[in-house]
Amino acid sequence: MAPSVVPQSLAGGAALQASTDDQLTIEMLGAGQEVGRSCCVLKYKGKAIVCDTGVHPAFTGIAALPFIDELDWSTVDAILITHFHLDHAAALTYIMEKTNFRDGHGKVYMTHPTKAVYRFLMSDFVRISNAGNEDYLFDENEMLASWRQIEAVDFHQDVSIAGGLRFTAYHAGHVLGACMFLIEIAGLRILYTGDFSREEDRHLVQAEIPPVKPDVLICESTYGTQTHEPRHDKEHRFTSQIHHIIKRGGRVLLPVFVLGRAQELLLLLDEYWAAHPELQSVPIYYASALAKKCISVYQTYIHTMNDHIRTRFNRRDNPFVFKHISNLRSLEKFEDRGPCVMMASPGFMQSGVSRELLERWAPDKRNGLIVSGYSVEGTMARNILNEPDEIIGMNGQKIPRRMSVDYISFSAHVDFAQNSRFIDEIKAQHIVLVHGEQNNMSKLRAALQAKFTARGSDTKIHTPRNCEPLVLQFRAQRTAKAIGAIAAKPPAQGDVVDGLLISKDFAYTILDPKDLTDFTGLSTSTIVQRQRVALAVSWDMVRWHLQGMYGRLQEGVDAEEGLRTLRIMGAVDVRHSARHELLVEWGGSIANDMVADSIVALLLGIDSAPSSVKMTMHSHNHHHHHHHAGTKVEGPGEEADSTEDEEAVTPPETSESFPAHPFSETALVTENNAKAQASKDEAIRQDAYQLAKMEHMAAFLEAHFGQVEELIIPEAPSTEDAKEGKQQDTAADESAAGEAAQKDDAADAAMAAVKPDPGTAESEAPTAAETTDGEKHSSAEPASLPPVSIASFFDGEIRPALRVYLDEAEAVVDVQNLVILASSESFRTRVQHLCTLALRSFTSLSDAFHLPQQVGTSLFQGKHSQLASIPEFGDERPSKMIRSS
Repeated sequence: MAPSVVPQSLAGGAALQASTDDQLTIEMLGAGQEVGRSCCVLKYKGKAIVCDTGVHPAFTGIAALPFIDELDWSTVDAILITHFHLDHAAALTYIMEKTNFRDGHGKVYMTHPTKAVYRFLMSDFVRISNAGNEDYLFDENEMLASWRQIEAVDFHQDVSIAGGLRFTAYHAGHVLGACMFLIEIAGLRILYTGDFSREEDRHLVQAEIPPVKPDVLICESTYGTQTHEPRHDKEHRFTSQIHHIIKRGGRVLLPVFVLGRAQELLLLLDEYWAAHPELQSVPIYYASALAKKCISVYQTYIHTMNDHIRTRFNRRDNPFVFKHISNLRSLEKFEDRGPCVMMASPGFMQSGVSRELLERWAPDKRNGLIVSGYSVEGTMARNILNEPDEIIGMNGQKIPRRMSVDYISFSAHVDFAQNSRFIDEIKAQHIVLVHGEQNNMSKLRAALQAKFTARGSDTKIHTPRNCEPLVLQFRAQRTAKAIGAIAAKPPAQGDVVDGLLISKDFAYTILDPKDLTDFTGLSTSTIVQRQRVALAVSWDMVRWHLQGMYGRLQEGVDAEEGLRTLRIMGAVDVRHSARHELLVEWGGSIANDMVADSIVALLLGIDSAPSSVKMTMHSHNHHHHHHHAGTKVEGPGEEADSTEDEEAVTPPETSESFPAHPFSETALVTENNAKAQASKDEAIRQDAYQLAKMEHMAAFLEAHFGQVEELIIPEAPSTEDAKEGKQQDTAADESAAGEAAQKDDAADAAMAAVKPDPGTAESEAPTAAETTDGEKHSSAEPASLPPVSIASFFDGEIRPALRVYLDEAEAVVDVQNLVILASSESFRTRVQHLCTLALRSFTSLSDAFHLPQQVGTSLFQGKHSQLASIPEFGDERPSKMIRSS
């Protein structure tokens, strides 16, 4: 079951429609079912983040790198390095300098202590790996160039990257500066631990629990289900074994990395030597060219260590000024005489001082080797733990092994108990195990799964291999926070919120356009667009066509230039800018552009429209004569005929004499002259509005059901009449029905088969809406009410109706009051739905759609009789194609 990533909804927030499932892709380019070359790629919402870029300690050269060819590094937004160990950071220079990462906009982040130590550690790595090797990965200059580009961050610092990506570093224990990263992308939280320790030692704090719950936890599984020895016991066993080797006259080899566990062991040995005077004659060496520099880094960042170290430092007792330990820069200055303790790097003994001393001291049984950290498969440190009789030297020779070998783990990695408790406290829905050998990882997964199953938890555990993407599905419910004037009046349930939706970094805000500048600092501009159209017909003809298409128009005068103007749908102006020219002007927006495009298309086709041709042609009241060439026409009607021919093709120019469009609001709502009506039935047939509406509805119903008849029926009773009718007995109802049948035998016969549902109740006809002209129009949607009785339905004034047939079902639609009577409720519902669609499409565009007014033209400053002179076509007139406000 995929979790739902739901960002916290703030007060006044309005829920947006949830998007389709989003995918988080996790791909391991290293450390997938292995230890070494850690490199984890996270992709979500178009963002790409890489956590750690290490090398594999068991390999050299290109083979040690992660599978970097699997990723387009130019798309990476950030590289996050958890700590300075080579298996987590040594490939960084190669990626920054020798891939297309430099072509992108990504940056590299690590903590301040990590960056300080990283420089020294990488200098030593370059020196050792490039010695006698022509196929090296990079040189010292490339390393320093990439190091300068790294951005250092503090613990608990909230770092935001453009595009909704942010992360915070938390203490991870393990080594100085080590951190785990809590990454957030569009509300999805991912905790990447790197290497971490939940045990506080002599100088480091334990790993923190982030204050927020992540959705995905990516954690190490180095030790699988193993359990560490208690700290006191292993420290006692460690010092006792060293003491025993020295007493037998041997040398102690402690392979360690330059930084990390080495400082912990140095603190332990310095304390033990101080407590045992008999050992103070035996030297302790810290063999590393970087030892002195690295110790100065530790002294600089004491404030990031635990309370014990900070307390000693505040007493002017610097714990990293050792009294019984000497730094050894190289073996050339080492006098190999008598017992000693040698702490040498590297920890895996693949090369370097530790490997050289191992080959030198292995044949002597008095000497001893103590491995104090985790050993990667394929390294000398792992192989020698099997206590072979011989080891293979770096030059290929076989060397007998007689020295003792002990394993006392001071590894700063969590064991099963610590890791399990940490996972329980994090409470992530998905757990991804990395940085562990396949066997250890499988055991840990099985143990965790058994525990979750026993609890009834649906937590998912994943163990991806290298280069096998893990895809997790998330449903992100997006919310928008309402602020400003909109938030001042919280909407009720079901209300529509109208405002500007602002999206930034996957966060959404709704506000009133008037509040835009106050809350965002943004300013708005309106692009006013203009289009000139050649005019080949009269102004009244233009108005006639626009009324027919859009319905209600606003007519007035442009106050600036005194031009006749029509405003369509409150958004687009059509001006009579010249005798043979129209100027279309509108404020740019998606909706306004669509309306303007339709207006221009309409204007361009007016002169050739059949309706235009018909209206501009007049019948002749004279006889048609055939004149032959050269023949002179005589008679007094000659001049008159010529005049009539000219007037026949001249369009009318005045709105008073020009007819209104038959489907415009002016024509449809004009009251009929009652005196000129011969009968009420004739009045109905002459009512253009009712007839147009009836024909439109009939077309919809006929297209769907097939058979539709037009009727003229009595009007439904008023509310009071209906109430009185309810109080009458059954006999009275039958009598009323009989009288109605006598009034109209045809209607009575047609309705004989109409049977209302027995469970429906009588209902009143919807109240008519009053228009601006005082004319009553029906509601735009048929009344969703039970049908009235047949007798009541045929009472009242004469009005238009439609009868609909479908097999055995029948229905009658009162077009004027929009009441539907049907033989069944299901059929009535179907008819009602179609009538609703018909009425919606019957409504004019101006009434159906309301566009925000963006044009600044001032209308109604005068009447057409007060117009300024219309300039001739071609007159020069200043015109700006774009105006901003």
